[in-house]
Amino acid sequence: MLKTVNVVGARPNFMKIAPIHRRMLDSGRCDPVLIHTGQHYDGRMSDSFFQDLGLPKPDRYLGVGSGSHAEQTAAVMIGIEKALMELCPDWVIVVGDVNSTLAAALVAAKMHIPIAHVEAGLRSGDRRMPEEINRILTDSLADLLFVTEQSGLDHLTKEGHDGSGIHLVGNVMIDSLVEQLEAIENDPVLESLGLEADSYALVTLHRPSNVDHPEIFSGIIDALEALQQRIDLVFPLHPRTEKTAARFGLLDRLKNMPSMHLTPPLGYLPFIRLLKNARLMLTDSGGVQEETTFFGVPCLTCRENTERPVTIELGTNRLVSPSTRAIFDAAQPFLDGGKPSFQVPPLWDGKAAQRIVEIMLETAG
Repeated sequence: MLKTVNVVGARPNFMKIAPIHRRMLDSGRCDPVLIHTGQHYDGRMSDSFFQDLGLPKPDRYLGVGSGSHAEQTAAVMIGIEKALMELCPDWVIVVGDVNSTLAAALVAAKMHIPIAHVEAGLRSGDRRMPEEINRILTDSLADLLFVTEQSGLDHLTKEGHDGSGIHLVGNVMIDSLVEQLEAIENDPVLESLGLEADSYALVTLHRPSNVDHPEIFSGIIDALEALQQRIDLVFPLHPRTEKTAARFGLLDRLKNMPSMHLTPPLGYLPFIRLLKNARLMLTDSGGVQEETTFFGVPCLTCRENTERPVTIELGTNRLVSPSTRAIFDAAQPFLDGGKPSFQVPPLWDGKAAQRIVEIMLETAG
């Protein structure tokens, strides 16, 4: 029996670990232990996702909460070390690029426990992003590197990784979409907001580069003001986005827009139903670029770079400067009904988790 510790800490991790955890249980040859670090400590950002994705209650909850990057990473390391000493797993599985990912990998490496990194090799080339540091360091520690797209293979090869541990397996985020598609279609969020498919644009913003600078955030709000005169907008407010909007005096502007639908953070099922049926997506998220590509929804990403270039090369994604004019101009073709051509990237077929589990079992012998 292969004993693994599967680590999650923040909302993007949940969609990635859920299909892997499920395939492990189904195999009858794995004993997966689920540890939630509590990096996303707001129940709106965590609990509902576990329910929507069918994830069991975590076996361990560390409750690290908020803090600076150093404080949060250190707290996760302390909690994970105690758990690993008690559990003595054969492998530690980390996913994505959040602080919990790196913290768990650092502890496992120093305890000589093999590490598998799911979503390895992604690079934005921008080391100002804490996620980029987490990605690079986690990959340098991992024994198995599970890659979602060709760029990941290219980066890992250039960085000198041993090719025997690198595997292109596809995208476990898409596994979650495929597994939950019927539940997504049945979610009542559109009806509750009084909206119809293809009648609105969906907005998510949370990155410090966009929401922590009043002049940039204000320019994005100006763009939203103009866009909502053309189309309804749905904007689930991330807690830190709501906090900075209030601090900069921008929250009332959002609330007073007649065609703006502000909501609290949404669970997985309602959010993906909104995404799947949107005419346009405006975001600064990483995973959303992949989800819109799978569904063929036009996506404008308010960033200078992306660690997921396949979403631009094959998908529906386009990078756009976070300025009023750039956002409004980029949105125009889609507000008029235009649709981008796209392809679903190779191996984004809902079977990535199965490939991962098979490789891990084969590696363990």
